[in-house]
Amino acid sequence: MYITSAFDSGNIEVINADSSPVELAIRQDNNSDFYQWFHFRLEGEVGESYPLRIVNAGKAAYPEGWENYRVCASYDRQNWFRIGANYDGQTLDFTVELDQPSVYLAYFAPFSWDRHLDMLAWAQSNDRVHLESLGKTLDGRDMTLLTVGDAEAAKHRAWMIARQHPGETMAEWFVEGFLETLLDDANPAAQSLLADTVFYIVPNMNPDGGVRGHLRTNAAGANLNREWLNPSMERSPEVYLVREKMLEVGGDIFLDIHGDEALPYNFVAACEGVPGYDERHARLEETFKRAFEAVSPDFQTERGYDLDKPGEANMTVGTNWCGHQFRTLALTLEMPFKDNDNLPDPIEGWSPARCQQLARDILFPIRETLKTL
Repeated sequence: MYITSAFDSGNIEVINADSSPVELAIRQDNNSDFYQWFHFRLEGEVGESYPLRIVNAGKAAYPEGWENYRVCASYDRQNWFRIGANYDGQTLDFTVELDQPSVYLAYFAPFSWDRHLDMLAWAQSNDRVHLESLGKTLDGRDMTLLTVGDAEAAKHRAWMIARQHPGETMAEWFVEGFLETLLDDANPAAQSLLADTVFYIVPNMNPDGGVRGHLRTNAAGANLNREWLNPSMERSPEVYLVREKMLEVGGDIFLDIHGDEALPYNFVAACEGVPGYDERHARLEETFKRAFEAVSPDFQTERGYDLDKPGEANMTVGTNWCGHQFRTLALTLEMPFKDNDNLPDPIEGWSPARCQQLARDILFPIRETLKTL
């Protein structure tokens, strides 16, 4: 048996390869206590079973995320299925039965840096898309903005950012589905939106963390979704660069795409605790949520985060900063790492395909909300 994580977004350490189960540990994010993302390749004999144990699962960032969790696995890095796991409060145990000589195992289906670059190259080939590099990350990667639509003629401006937390790869699967839908000439909802709306899309807010195999932070160990009040080029250039562009062009809707380790549902969190939150904020949120529920069986509003009390929002969070700065609709969309318990999939769990379908469905609530402005 051979185990390696020496590739894009790889993360695992072999503690004891001679024990049964084989003992593994997830590496911490650089300069941070956060960890939970793993991604590695196991090579062995076809037909053999390999018991594995992640020994430090109980001290991960969100240990409740291991409850009822199933590991993502793929032989071809294209099609991902789930393997059952057992969490005892300290360790995560699962067994791999090899149908082929080598299998990839991950916390969620990875969205690679190469796939990110391919998506950008594909998008820019469309005449309605303008690709712009806002600047560099700490590791020297490009922070790329896609502007979709006619910025000069647009009546409305909508922002979508994703993967502030790099291990939440479902966010970029979502953006890929959104771009494919928005740029589909045969989609009337997309055509009607682009008639008067320009979209500013940052598919990957945290390139360095993604390539490094981090769960939550950038190269410096900064949690980008706690940097929005006072970002800097030295610690959080990703937020600094995007925030400067937001201040330059403004916006009517701000959507921040994420994943939640523990909750097996799709939901949104709003900015109800920011100073100046008013009836307009509330009306736009209600319009968006009702429209999303109407069009997508995967979206729900019964379960989610506790609401912030008036004036008690954490203003370092992107959604709260945007909602307060621009006095308009700002939402964090959360998708599950596990599955949607309202519509579970026994084979794939919550999957890239479901992320992309949810993205297709979000055009309707965006359009319905913009109509009220």
